[in-house]
Amino acid sequence: MRVLVGPDTDDLEVLYAAPRRPWLRVNMVSTVDGAATGANGKSGSINDAVDRQVFQELRRMADAIVVGAGTARIEGYRPAEKPLVIVSRHAQVPETLRGMPPGTVLMATCESAPGLAEARQQLGIEHVLVLGLHRVDLLLLKQVLADRGWGDVLCEGGPRLLRDLLAVGAADELCTTVVPRLLAGERTRITHGAPIDVPLELHLLIEADSTLLARWWVRPVSEPVSES
Repeated sequence: MRVLVGPDTDDLEVLYAAPRRPWLRVNMVSTVDGAATGANGKSGSINDAVDRQVFQELRRMADAIVVGAGTARIEGYRPAEKPLVIVSRHAQVPETLRGMPPGTVLMATCESAPGLAEARQQLGIEHVLVLGLHRVDLLLLKQVLADRGWGDVLCEGGPRLLRDLLAVGAADELCTTVVPRLLAGERTRITHGAPIDVPLELHLLIEADSTLLARWWVRPVSEPVSES
């Protein structure tokens, strides 16, 4: 484990390099008291300059970006410089991601999704990944993306998708930012859903302007729960 102080103590590309491929990391931000969103329900209302710096670097390094459909809608996602893969059991393409150039946005969904036909029409049939009957097979999603040459995958949440990735053992790493704020109230945490107990190992800890940035290795769960 490395502990660093200050935002310029080392190269972020080196500090956050994936140790192998395929590699799926999830990046989340929260306050000291565990709030994953601010008053407007968005994570963008609690992050700071340090978090944004790492957020942009992780996006630059990734081959593809994965995000849950609910988070994409709430946060108002727009196309990124890398392929954006939306995970949705309902195959609903967020309004802000419709009408984009083919291949910019992909959908990971399941056969029973009510919006499957519309998603294929919106994105193109080759950009809609049908992975499972009633739930999205997240382990299969990781493999399918690797088969496309996208071995370094960044997931940006949200809390339910993070919980499900951890439950099935699809996440290799959790990157966390803890911003120096307290919000109280009833707020979403970085995981949401049925209980899980996943052990983590701290790999890197950076302090910059009182913000704590960490890389956590996810240890395998002996009997993962099939949820997504």
